[in-house]
Amino acid sequence: MTLLDAQHFFQRATRLAASQSSGPPRQVDVRRAISDAYYGIFHATLAAAADQFVGASKRSTSQYVLVYRSISHGAIRELCSEVKRPTFSRLLVRHVPPGGFGLDLKAYAEGLLELQEKRILADYDPQKRYRRLDAVAAIAAAQHALTQFKNTSDAEREAFLALLVFKPR
Repeated sequence: MTLLDAQHFFQRATRLAASQSSGPPRQVDVRRAISDAYYGIFHATLAAAADQFVGASKRSTSQYVLVYRSISHGAIRELCSEVKRPTFSRLLVRHVPPGGFGLDLKAYAEGLLELQEKRILADYDPQKRYRRLDAVAAIAAAQHALTQFKNTSDAEREAFLALLVFKPR
């Protein structure tokens, strides 16, 4: 199974944000670039979760697809919002690493939330106007957030992914 590669999303976003002629890029291209920036980090997170709980060597199995597809945009938004808080809800506190989540995971969560909001506006707000710089900033933010996620300790990343896939009760 070939996974959607975050870098491919970022590369396409960069191409779309670049001017095709002497004028500014078309709104549809800038909007798609902003959306692609978010989707790069979204799919990287889905792959990390499925790799964690099913295994990268089993990417062609239905179990891998089950985990990959079980994560919604809303679930990521809710968990990232929790990660940013100074204290955790009573349901999550038992499953968070001692000392909470570090700065890298908090930066990832903040970046993902901002990108998700930008993606929603780019996809659904017809009155909003975008410039090339908006897309370039979104791409840079997505790449930075993904780097922060990769820099997170294994224990923090595993706890985050477990909370993303399994809902505590």
